[in-house]
Amino acid sequence: MDVVMPQLGETVKEGTVTAWRKKAGERVEKDEPLFEVNTDKVDMDVPSPATGVLSAILVSEGSTVRVGEKLAVIAVEGEAAAPGRVADEPRLSPVVRKLLSEHGLDASAIQGTGAGGRITRDDVLAHVAQRGAPQRKTVPFNRIRKVTAERMALSWRTIPHVLQAVEVDFLPVESARLAAAERWKAKEGFSLTPLPFVAQAVCAAIREFPNVNASVEGDGLVLHDAVHLGIAVDLGVEGLIVPVVKDGGNLGVADLARRMRTLAEKAREKRLAADEVSGATYTISNSGKFGTLLTAPIIDPPQVAILSLDGVTKRPAVVGDALAVRPIGVLAQSFDHRAFDGAYSASFLRRVKEILEGRDWSRDL
Repeated sequence: MDVVMPQLGETVKEGTVTAWRKKAGERVEKDEPLFEVNTDKVDMDVPSPATGVLSAILVSEGSTVRVGEKLAVIAVEGEAAAPGRVADEPRLSPVVRKLLSEHGLDASAIQGTGAGGRITRDDVLAHVAQRGAPQRKTVPFNRIRKVTAERMALSWRTIPHVLQAVEVDFLPVESARLAAAERWKAKEGFSLTPLPFVAQAVCAAIREFPNVNASVEGDGLVLHDAVHLGIAVDLGVEGLIVPVVKDGGNLGVADLARRMRTLAEKAREKRLAADEVSGATYTISNSGKFGTLLTAPIIDPPQVAILSLDGVTKRPAVVGDALAVRPIGVLAQSFDHRAFDGAYSASFLRRVKEILEGRDWSRDL
């Protein structure tokens, strides 16, 4: 049975095979994870279509393939085995094999420059020469990093970014959050952070400032009725991914927290579906756990704004005519100056601030 690149979304045309979960010759069960694939929409494991022996791997890790392309062959009992070559086994000439043996080298450590990526005599000699030179390592971009680089560079070139920021007194939020912390964690199994409170305040403020929840199309601005919140999730050295909380404007703090947690877990476990990483109308980036002061985020087109939540820390603040220690954080919004002006953005940020500072958040928990 042939294993082909599956269709992972209506707009996905290709993907990168980042890892094989089985080696050629190993047995695989139907629906068992067979290989990992990364697209510009999702990073996930693809299950085996049948039970049998993985007789051939035709595409090596790191290869970009189109939907429908043949990747491997599974020998199913009762079927004739299809011919194939294990892509991970390099084709080496006798001269190259001799040089590798003489210098104690592993062929997998050498990048071939010959036809079809074959390792040549010059490739081996160049590798031997480099071993005596100062060592440095080139780490190629993975699929997520490539897509992020392309989209962010395009955004920076084509969108006139403007940054505005406000300081927020998080005392009402922190009072409610800390009062419910123990009970919440015992019930839900994870800690409650300021992020869902900020998300709820943003959704509430968007009702009064709909141009923030919009997209630029041609010479106009398309306003979206529903608020689909993109929430940036850090994947460590692999990069970041932005799953989407659909209809976030209809959710309270508790439901936002649960939905964000579920999506973040699926993102880190590479289980996100294509529709869970598409359709965002406004994005929130949260660097607060790192204690940052202010972040200038880059807009993800076609959205027109993105908000950064930075560290909430205790600082001296003037309250009335007195000095007090309060949990203060900065909300920074980058917006597309084509969509609206600074006064509109500032008014939106002021409204978000008013909601965060003026609501009795204990009622939301």
